Amino acid sequence: MTTVEAPSTAAQPTTAPRRRRRGRGDRDAWLLVLPALLPVLALSVVPLARGVYLGFTDSRAGLGIPTHFVGFDNFTRLLHNSLFLESFRIGLVWAVSVTVIQFVLGLGLALLLNEDLHLRWLARTLALVPWAMPPVIVAIMWRLLLSPTVGPIDETLNKLKLSQTHINWLGDFNTALPAVIVVGVWVGMPQTTITLLAGLQGIPAELHEAAMVDGATTWHRFVHITLPHLRPVIFAITSLDFIWNFNSFGLVYVLTAGGPGGKTMLPMLFAYNEAFRYGQFGRAAAMGDVMVVLVVLFLGLYLRAGLRRDAT
Repeated sequence: MTTVEAPSTAAQPTTAPRRRRRGRGDRDAWLLVLPALLPVLALSVVPLARGVYLGFTDSRAGLGIPTHFVGFDNFTRLLHNSLFLESFRIGLVWAVSVTVIQFVLGLGLALLLNEDLHLRWLARTLALVPWAMPPVIVAIMWRLLLSPTVGPIDETLNKLKLSQTHINWLGDFNTALPAVIVVGVWVGMPQTTITLLAGLQGIPAELHEAAMVDGATTWHRFVHITLPHLRPVIFAITSLDFIWNFNSFGLVYVLTAGGPGGKTMLPMLFAYNEAFRYGQFGRAAAMGDVMVVLVVLFLGLYLRAGLRRDAT
């Protein structure tokens, strides 16, 4: 006759003390970080909550008008505001264009800087110059470069017979947004380049050497070794670049202030005008709320797609 032994309970007495020790460790860790966590919460969560609340009011701060809770009225107005919807479209065109061009050019430059070139240190230093310059200085410099009267770009095109007229790059309806995109790429490309370069240097050289021994071409090594190993870096830098570009303000404000005729009116510029030119703080806060929700949704979907791709 076969006897069935009862499950052993020898491990149970040691599990509870371990959990209690872990619980005390977690509590001590929270107590240690609490002094640093409180200012962060006070300076980030509280203003964010205040901004979200203002989006549901008719706040016109500074005009001496009492503030009332208006529910979703501001959001309903936004859905019927063609100027806001147009600024949103321009913001998407700007953010996607700058992010994609930044990535393509940044990847090419990172591959070049990763090679064993003469004076490579100097090339890497020069590649960081645009990123080290304040956005306002960059904007003023490019306004002079693109000027139709004193700008060297327009003058050079005329001398090379590539243009017969003086082009007002930042003042023309057809060229303003492309010109602003070029400046945005120039400013942000160093960050993308350096991040991708760091990812390239993390790829073991033995992989490329083994592939070369097996007769793999440069293109095959790029597709089957470089890109798969860079995938996490590409995923991170493109998502951060898109969010950063979509929320751009200072560079475009100094370059065009949203003109001409609203052709470069990004959503942040539109919200700024509503708040500080027309005193509509409630509407401006509602725009900010919408943008935060959309960016979070985009980031969530992007991360989910990336995790699924990595899992497969």
